[in-house]
Amino acid sequence: MVFLLSLLDDMFFAAIPAVGFALAFNVPPKALKYCAILGALGHVTRTLLLHINVPIVFATFFATCVIGFIGVHLSHRYLAHPKAFTVAAIIPMIPGVYAYKAMISIVQIHHYGYSHELLEQMISSFINTAFILGALVFGLALPGLIFYRQKPVV
Repeated sequence: MVFLLSLLDDMFFAAIPAVGFALAFNVPPKALKYCAILGALGHVTRTLLLHINVPIVFATFFATCVIGFIGVHLSHRYLAHPKAFTVAAIIPMIPGVYAYKAMISIVQIHHYGYSHELLEQMISSFINTAFILGALVFGLALPGLIFYRQKPVV
């Protein structure tokens, strides 16, 4: 029961930035509820995958694919561009903590001098940030590559 409530909490607080960025991106008002639903669904998918010990990069990729495929379905249903639904929905999964840790490590190396631990934390955080951003990009692009391909694969 506690886990279910934490998932609902996770969904609620993921929907808020999705709607906020959808408003910033001038998404049509009819699409705001779908941006909130996709943001919540994507974030809870990633949370569930992380709970069963899937690495964060793969969990982010699969959650973004869920957002992308549902966004393509919604775009066909409501005759809108898929990015109107999906781009704002992936914002809650941006790896801000890893990027912050990387930048703090750089500042500490500059301020306190070189240490092996700070360099290791900086490199690790930058690599995690890059791979999570790559997972977001590829997961969001995959449905478009599959459904809107002009030439046959073979």
